[in-house]
Amino acid sequence: MYNPFNLSNRTAIVTGAGGALGRSAAISLARAGVKVVVLGRTLSSLEETVEKIKEVGGDAFAVSCDVLNKEELEAVRDETLKKFGSIDILLNAAGGNVAGAVVQPDQSLFDMNMEDFDTVTKLNLNGSIIPSLVFGKVMAEQGKGSIVNYSSMTVDRTITRVAGYSASKAAITNFTRWMAVEMALKHGEGVRVNAISPGFFIGKQNKKLLLNEDGTPTSRGEAILRNTPYKRFGEADELNGAIHFLCSDAAKFVTGVIIPVDGGFSAFTGV
Repeated sequence: MYNPFNLSNRTAIVTGAGGALGRSAAISLARAGVKVVVLGRTLSSLEETVEKIKEVGGDAFAVSCDVLNKEELEAVRDETLKKFGSIDILLNAAGGNVAGAVVQPDQSLFDMNMEDFDTVTKLNLNGSIIPSLVFGKVMAEQGKGSIVNYSSMTVDRTITRVAGYSASKAAITNFTRWMAVEMALKHGEGVRVNAISPGFFIGKQNKKLLLNEDGTPTSRGEAILRNTPYKRFGEADELNGAIHFLCSDAAKFVTGVIIPVDGGFSAFTGV
């Protein structure tokens, strides 16, 4: 029986696969029969992801590389095509923030470190654009493929303190739409480019901002929960349904969209 959500026998590249969200997505795709190549900077974390994929019967290998280094990504491309024969899915999960690009409670915008701002912008924006160009070219030549970027709740609503992160994620939203149109107009309908926009999920980088040492929410965490109708933070695996949809034939007429996965945060005014 035809199943438009079937992803078996496809090949995915997942950047940032050593982090909580990227790892969860990689494992979820593997469960669906996708062969997965996990990328990141810390090989030990990637190897943990591969171990978890193999525990669920999946096929994967890890490569430590820099998503800002085109030559390293091209080497991954060649190795992937040699081993699996195609590249059907790209998840650009690599990203993050650095302390100097965050305006601390006792600071103003004028205290922000521009070098750190540039670092965040390169990681979140260029770190998705460069893989999209390297692996997207393969998809264009194949005539099929799905790229999924990671936008953010910081794009459409002002989230205090995270100026660099917000600006770079807004650029990701813009680039997602732009590349979707460019691919469709010049390479046909086979390659789709979309994004998910996660709400608030606990990870290594934001844990101290959102949770106290005893696990209770900080004042910032409480403010987020007040404005989230579900009244809780998200779980990493709750992003995966939207990702599977965007990667599958069920979404074959869907391109250039940004899907919120946020427990209602983006829909709620707080009133």
